[in-house]
Amino acid sequence: MLPKQAILIVNAKSRQGAAAFDEACRLLGLAGIELADAQAVKDPKQMGKLVKAAVAKAPMVIIGGGDGTLSETVDDFLGTGTVFAILPLGTANSFARTMGIPLDLPGAVEVIAHGRPLAIDLGCIDGDHFLNNAAIGLAPVVAESVPHGLKRTFGRLGYLLWAGWSAASFNAFRLKIQVGKRIYRLWATEVRIANGRFHGGVELIENADVESGQIIVQVVRGRSLVRLGWNYLASAMKLTSRGERLREFHGEKLVISTRPKMRVSIDGELGPETPFTASIAPAAVTVAAPSKKRAPAKAGA
Repeated sequence: MLPKQAILIVNAKSRQGAAAFDEACRLLGLAGIELADAQAVKDPKQMGKLVKAAVAKAPMVIIGGGDGTLSETVDDFLGTGTVFAILPLGTANSFARTMGIPLDLPGAVEVIAHGRPLAIDLGCIDGDHFLNNAAIGLAPVVAESVPHGLKRTFGRLGYLLWAGWSAASFNAFRLKIQVGKRIYRLWATEVRIANGRFHGGVELIENADVESGQIIVQVVRGRSLVRLGWNYLASAMKLTSRGERLREFHGEKLVISTRPKMRVSIDGELGPETPFTASIAPAAVTVAAPSKKRAPAKAGA
C-alpha cells in the first residue's frame, strides 16, 4: 500500500501548476492523504533544494509539474525508500501517459490515494537520470527556442507549430551507435532514447517498458524531414505505416555520437552534447502507480 502521509511540491511555473495547487490540496485531503507540508514554488530553481529536503522527511513526496520538472527531481529519490508520486501539470505529460496515470487532477489524486507502489527503471545519460524519454534532432532545437508564451497558451499545439517553423533550418545528421562491441552508422533525422513509450505526448516507442531493464534507442533513418513529420502523424493516428524508416537498438548501455555534435533533450529539458552514454538503472525508484495496468492514454487526450 502507498503511504497516507506526504509532502506536496508543485512547480507553479508549469503550464497548470499555479491554477491547480489549491484544488490539489483539497482533493488530496478529501482522499485521505495527510499533507505534512504543501508548497507552490514560483522559482523553479528552488525545486531541487525543496524536494531533497522533503524526501528526507516524508514517506511519499508528490511532485506537481511537467515532464521536465519530474525528471529533474527524480534523482533525489534514488537510494531512498520515499515514494515518488506525481500530479501531471505540464504540456505533454508523457510520463503520466506511459504509467497510465490519468491526466485530470481527480484521477491523478485517485492513483496517489488508492494506487500501488511500483519499482521502475530510470534512463540515464552520463549520470543524469530521466523518467521517460530523451531525444537528439529537432526536439532539442524546439526545446531550446520555443517561446514560453506559445508553449503556455497552446500547449502541445504550440510545440508542433514551432517545430514546423524550426524544421526549415534543420538538417539530417550522421549517427554512430555502439552496442557492446558492435558499431552501427546511419543517417538520421531524430534519435529517441526511451525508457517510456511516449514522447511529446505521442506514443512513439510502443515496446518500451519501465520494468524491462533495458534502454531503447529508436532512430528515424534517412535524411528526409518529410518522413520525420509523417512518422509523428502516422504514430499519432496509429497507422500501419508508422514503423517505416525506423530502426531500434536495445541494451543496458549504448554509446551514441553524431556528426556534427548535437544537444540532447531530456524529458523536454536540454542536456549534454554528443558523444554520451545512454544506460538503464533498473528498479531505481518507487512510484505511485495505478492499482491495475490501464490502457495507454490517447495521444490526443
